[in-house]
Amino acid sequence: MIQISRNLVTSAVILMLAGQVSVLVAQDVEEGPVGPSPYNIIRGWHKPFAEDGFAFGGSSGVFAESPNRIFIAQRGETRLPDPIPAEFSGFAGSIGINVLFATDLRVWEHCLYTLDADGNVREMWDQWDYLCEGTVTLRLDGPIAFPSEGPGPHRLRINPYDPERRVWLVNETFHQIYVFSNDGSELLKTLGEKNVPGDDETHFGRPQDVAFLPDGRILVADGLDNHRVIILDADGNYISEFGGFGEGPGQFNGIHALGVGPEGLIFALDRSGGRVNVFRTTDDPAEVEFVDVWGGFGLTLDIIVNDDSIWFTTFGAGRLVNFVKMDFEGNRLYTWAVPRELPDGYLEVHTFSVDSDGNLYGGDNQYGRTQKFVPKPDADPALLIKPPWVAR
Repeated sequence: MIQISRNLVTSAVILMLAGQVSVLVAQDVEEGPVGPSPYNIIRGWHKPFAEDGFAFGGSSGVFAESPNRIFIAQRGETRLPDPIPAEFSGFAGSIGINVLFATDLRVWEHCLYTLDADGNVREMWDQWDYLCEGTVTLRLDGPIAFPSEGPGPHRLRINPYDPERRVWLVNETFHQIYVFSNDGSELLKTLGEKNVPGDDETHFGRPQDVAFLPDGRILVADGLDNHRVIILDADGNYISEFGGFGEGPGQFNGIHALGVGPEGLIFALDRSGGRVNVFRTTDDPAEVEFVDVWGGFGLTLDIIVNDDSIWFTTFGAGRLVNFVKMDFEGNRLYTWAVPRELPDGYLEVHTFSVDSDGNLYGGDNQYGRTQKFVPKPDADPALLIKPPWVAR
């Protein structure tokens, strides 16, 4: 496989806060309060639409643009056994299929679509399925192409500062990021080169996420191979980067998700390191400042930043998925777990989003579906996840 690299990397300077370097060695965060979920799940909300013999694939990207337009990026569809077991209830996980690992059952159809408030398909963007399908190319003595098993699409976001509300889709497998018009009629931009991983200024190594700064800069979590965050200008041109592989402050073992908050704060989930790295922007657009690192978690998955806190999903004891709330000082404020048991359980909350009405949507990358959570009537407002912070 071709690997694009560069001999000298001009990276963003990560400025360590004076006096902190010696103590910031990923101290485990105290568990803090643990309690029940403040939400009810609407059972069967995600309505099946596949042809007979198929079901949803892994729900890898969810973004609630409004309560009546929820974007879904899924890793194709799942071929069901014939005959279909009687206990099938609309998603592959209900008959024991883990869609993340059952790649032999994956077909690259219906990778992008939107749902309405009741979980029905509103728009089908199947004209872009070929971007997820394609082939993977290995180069030994010569190029060898074979159909991609995925994982394929990894994250879907919309820039809150973009008046055109363009849709960003990160494709981990092909090392690319696509930018679509909001109605899905046009592919406006492609970043990265298909099947060509690299760590230079124009290539990625299994990218995972994008985030957007109020001044127009774009952050790319690049990702599972390069362990870096790339800073791009508003047109997608490289400015600099920060991070790198390791266990030290500001380093990563896979960057799975990014969030942006007030006062220039940037939160980056260290996937396999089980940590949250915190940075802050500076007056120099090419530099960020390292702030803190919070450790002691399982595999970290996705994040939403609110006005004074963050929420993220992570694996806890017994492989239960936890929603964890922390303040900006690294204090763990509340944790609630999602059950694994069906019919309402999760194997992985790979992605989550919150709409303007406070409804929560969680994509399961293993059971293969998206579920809608609504706040309980008596829920403490402090325990509810709000839509992502946006500078006003």
